[in-house]
Amino acid sequence: MTEADLDQLLPFYEEGGAEGGFDRGVQRALERMLVSPEFLFRVERDPEDVAPGAPYRVSDLELASRLSFFLWSSIPDDELLARAIDGTLSDPAVLEAQVQRMLGDRRSRALIDNFAEQWLYLRDVAAKEPDPGFFPGFDENLRQAFQRETALFMDSVLREDRGVSELLTADYTFLNERLAKHYGIPHVYGSHFRRVSLDGTARRGLLGQGGILTLTSYATRTSPVLRGKWILENLLASPPPPPPPDIPALAERTDDGAALSMRAAMERHRAN
Repeated sequence: MTEADLDQLLPFYEEGGAEGGFDRGVQRALERMLVSPEFLFRVERDPEDVAPGAPYRVSDLELASRLSFFLWSSIPDDELLARAIDGTLSDPAVLEAQVQRMLGDRRSRALIDNFAEQWLYLRDVAAKEPDPGFFPGFDENLRQAFQRETALFMDSVLREDRGVSELLTADYTFLNERLAKHYGIPHVYGSHFRRVSLDGTARRGLLGQGGILTLTSYATRTSPVLRGKWILENLLASPPPPPPPDIPALAERTDDGAALSMRAAMERHRAN
């Protein structure tokens, strides 16, 4: 804590002390600290000698903060801070070594989990409620297995530096017994997840995983429209335009009341 920090807190301590003694003074000073923008946010201020909008090199301490919150979603550890304080973190060799060390730490799981949850909207699986009348086998264990499968898959693709096309074409996934039974894949036992080949199945990559399929479905049925929109927005970065206002809802039955398959319903919808 610097002298400037103390100068900001001292008036609050003195005011509280006048109201209720030492304890009240400390309370007021702590309250001031806890509502400070520097406490609530990671603040980076532009150097005074840099023109607005001009690029500049961040300090080693700022670099340590950025690196730690990006890879760990947490504060720098002692080693990273030491390299920042001694001014060596910005050296490319030191920076590379620190990145590799941090990626090898179990805290780097936060990078994978947050990336997958935000990019793929995997967090939204928790809010999905498939209709038990149509999907009686769905329960909380299966929901959690869906999320875990995709998180482990993304972790594998990123850590093994696999090609981006493997997100859609991978012939493997990560299953436990509960999820393997749901997929109809035999010889997977126990609650722990392990890498499993998808040979002999139609499942491939993200679009074969239950979490993604749940995200892009309604409570009672699948939705090619929602799924296509998700692919365009999240995988291809090419969101579709809004639908015209006069498009009717998808008819799921014929005029005489017979149920339509999804393929037949979509063909009829396009024809109209």
